[in-house]
Amino acid sequence: MFNYTDATEKGRLSRSTILETALQLFRTRGFDQTKMRDIAQAAGVALGAAYYYFPSKDAIVQAYYDSVHAQHVERVRAALADPRLTLRERLGVAFHAKLDILANDQKLLGTIFRYTGEPDHPLSCFGPATRATRQNSIALFAEVLAGESLPDDLRESLPIAFWGLHMAMLLFFIYDRSPEQQRTRKFVDGVLDLVVSLLGIARSPLIKPFRGKLFSLLRDVDLLPLASEALGPQPREESL
Repeated sequence: MFNYTDATEKGRLSRSTILETALQLFRTRGFDQTKMRDIAQAAGVALGAAYYYFPSKDAIVQAYYDSVHAQHVERVRAALADPRLTLRERLGVAFHAKLDILANDQKLLGTIFRYTGEPDHPLSCFGPATRATRQNSIALFAEVLAGESLPDDLRESLPIAFWGLHMAMLLFFIYDRSPEQQRTRKFVDGVLDLVVSLLGIARSPLIKPFRGKLFSLLRDVDLLPLASEALGPQPREESL
């Protein structure tokens, strides 16, 4: 008798095996040098099976994005369960957790990031094909900021600002050849210290006119809609 549960579990295992095998080959051989046939052979599956689960190498990288994000969410939410953490500590968890997950993937990220300048490429971090991944990451930074007393405009804009900062961190990380990427860690901690200090100033009512001009500009170039889509409806707070 056909067992749907067994078949589904076998399918998940096959997909996971193909994904992990592909990523290992990408890390050792390089993305361009690895073919789908190489992946299927190393995973011990038929080429047709590899294409069934992943129509292309780009699809494998998208699955990698999703896997990294899932791990990031798990680690950050586990830390956020502690209500004693300050905003600076929560941000530190979010940034350093990402570095921990990607610690062995400098070469792979270097290959992926070269597509950033090609907006229509399916692997571009800023392109339409990775929009859902971007929105999910922005939403996670919104969770990190939850509970903070913020004006509406800052609550809307800060998640995408921290997402952008974390992308800059990853670019720095790709070029970092210091032991255990200590230069990147130092960069992150220094920048977060400055940002949290400046946030106190940015909340001031005296800065509101400047914030208004800045956020108007961001809306004009369609940056803030990205944050709004990622966050969904938010409870209104009295603007400062």
